[in-house]
Amino acid sequence: MTERLAPPAQRPWLCLWGGAAASLLSVGGRFDVPLAAWVAPLLLLRFLRHTRPLVALPAVFAVTVASAAVWMAELAVPITWLVFLGVVALGVAYGLPYVVDRLLGPRAGTLGRVLLFPAAAMSVEFLLGTYGPFGTVYGMRAASQHTSTALLQITALTGPYAIAFVIGAGATVGNLVWERGPHRPAPRWAAAYATAVALIVVGGQLRTMSTDTGGDTVKVAGVNPSHAAIDAETAVHGASRLAVTDPRRVDRADVRRAMRPLLDDLFRQTDRAAAAGARIVVWSENAARVADEDHRAFLRQASAAADAHNVYLLVADLTYLPDAPHGRDETHLFGPDGSKLWDYEKARPIPGLEIYTPGDGHVPVVDSPYGRLANVICFDADFPAGNHIDADIVLVPGGDWPEMGRTHTAMAGLRAIENGYALVRQDFNGQSSAYDATGRLLSTQDTTTDTGVWYADVPVHGSRTPYSRTGDILSWAVLAGTVAAAVVLARRTRRHPAPPSGSASSARASAVGPGR
Repeated sequence: MTERLAPPAQRPWLCLWGGAAASLLSVGGRFDVPLAAWVAPLLLLRFLRHTRPLVALPAVFAVTVASAAVWMAELAVPITWLVFLGVVALGVAYGLPYVVDRLLGPRAGTLGRVLLFPAAAMSVEFLLGTYGPFGTVYGMRAASQHTSTALLQITALTGPYAIAFVIGAGATVGNLVWERGPHRPAPRWAAAYATAVALIVVGGQLRTMSTDTGGDTVKVAGVNPSHAAIDAETAVHGASRLAVTDPRRVDRADVRRAMRPLLDDLFRQTDRAAAAGARIVVWSENAARVADEDHRAFLRQASAAADAHNVYLLVADLTYLPDAPHGRDETHLFGPDGSKLWDYEKARPIPGLEIYTPGDGHVPVVDSPYGRLANVICFDADFPAGNHIDADIVLVPGGDWPEMGRTHTAMAGLRAIENGYALVRQDFNGQSSAYDATGRLLSTQDTTTDTGVWYADVPVHGSRTPYSRTGDILSWAVLAGTVAAAVVLARRTRRHPAPPSGSASSARASAVGPGR
């Protein structure tokens, strides 16, 4: 009778269903369970290693694509063909580390079997987060752990993609223990992994306690259009402001009719914020909607407001242009003397949703009595490589919707930990939050229910991190190592094909690998 080292037939499928459920609870959405991000790859690898590849791989791809689709539905991402195809592509991409483990892992020995999958997972995250059109808005394991600030402090040293490696290594070490039990070297690997995670968490806790940003703070105020202003704007356009973001489909005469009540409201709230002691005032993304011919007058009014109240005022507007690309998503910072300190255009318009021409990506930074101030806009903050900013406070006007806002703001907060600056995200119709250089939440406001002026006392000194200086050098090293290992293992597999699936030797290779 053929020897069987794999579990009974029904148990791998239980692992698949359990892994699928855990995957759907760790998509970076509203209903995430942080532990589920660790459980999903553990169970999916268990299923994968004990099921024929022609069956296992399509099943795992179905899980990764379904997870991406659930993320899209859970966060009510507006569906276009480009967005839908992009989400499917993301699901496929995040299934590739499982292909690497299943097809190349059995020839990698114990060391390779433990490291190959997490290295591939980290590499995929890095490539998509750096070069993918959607950045890290989907799939980043660090985002699923945003409540575990002690764990996330390691990203100040390594960058955010290392969390994928840590979680992936937990899955491969867990499977090693599951497969071999108390037999060597499983206990040694388990002890080494547990020690490494403990050091990461303890070290992270020490960083949160020891990071010195000084005792000085500045009061920052966030301003959104009020409900009354939004209702008046909607009455003019006959649709909500989310429905009129495409400037090609908006009557410019309507824009001009809706502009004055909207600007009056925004500047009235700015006056209120300054009277309450705010020294920096930031508007949410596209807070003002202005026709191109009225733009200079709008900037003069902003300059006068900053001068009159002796504040740094960051205004954000969508300017409607008569010709293509018909719109400009931008911010302008005015100093306490009314001088304009920068103009900034959004560098990363959302693919499939925003048609604006991207800005040049140069992040503006100015010195102030409250530290070095900088600014990116909403989706820009989902690309870690573009957020290595030598600043003390980064202002991030955002424009979300109720299902997306809380999650998207928490994602942006990761940039504060990675780079050692305070981050203030003023979000329309979502969640506004301020974080210090260790990711500690300083203040927050649910802007789906409250559009009043929001305040946060923010440290004026940042704390530069190794990651902000060296960038993604570790991720590049892991990517190079993964590619090299894959090439070597692919050649080894061609020279020495695996035994036919179902034989005793095949089952043994799948269960324990050749490095026993």
